[in-house]
Amino acid sequence: MSISRRSFLVGAFATTVYASLWSIDKSQAKISAGSKKEDKEILMKMVRTLYPHDRFPSGPYDRTTEDVIKKGNSSPDNAVMLQEGIDKLKADGFDKLNFEKSTEYLENMGRTKFFEHVRGTSTVTLYNDKEVWELLGYEGYSSDKGGYINRGFNDLDWLPEPRIEEHPDLAAFLSESPKRYAEIKNMIAKELN
Repeated sequence: MSISRRSFLVGAFATTVYASLWSIDKSQAKISAGSKKEDKEILMKMVRTLYPHDRFPSGPYDRTTEDVIKKGNSSPDNAVMLQEGIDKLKADGFDKLNFEKSTEYLENMGRTKFFEHVRGTSTVTLYNDKEVWELLGYEGYSSDKGGYINRGFNDLDWLPEPRIEEHPDLAAFLSESPKRYAEIKNMIAKELN
């Protein structure tokens, strides 16, 4: 059996290609979900629908959407889940729904893995944003500034002033408390017997 040089080279090349394809590790394959502009926009609409704040600018929502995408791409399985969720939002025309209809759509979506990923990541990321803290009036962590006891703990200007005077019967009750306690204890014991 005679093999031509051409047949040998084609066979060697095919074997090399086949062997290299066989050795691809799917865990190293990079899937990048949510990388398109329209993917980011539809995810941002979902985040805005979940956490609507009229006075929030787009910056915190942009950063939150980026974090949803980043954490969604943390593994190939998560990336597939994220891209499938985005594709479903697109196919259902979520980007064209008004606020009431988009809220209803998300309620009907149920507790899917995609929904829970977006909701969970958005909750933490959006409300940990320092720009959001300023908008909500939160001064941030207090531990590095001495804690809340001497810094804001007593800032209760939205509550009425507490009354300082004692109840008129308090002094009489406290002076008779040992006798009164014994009477109450006896009364309870009689009722139990």
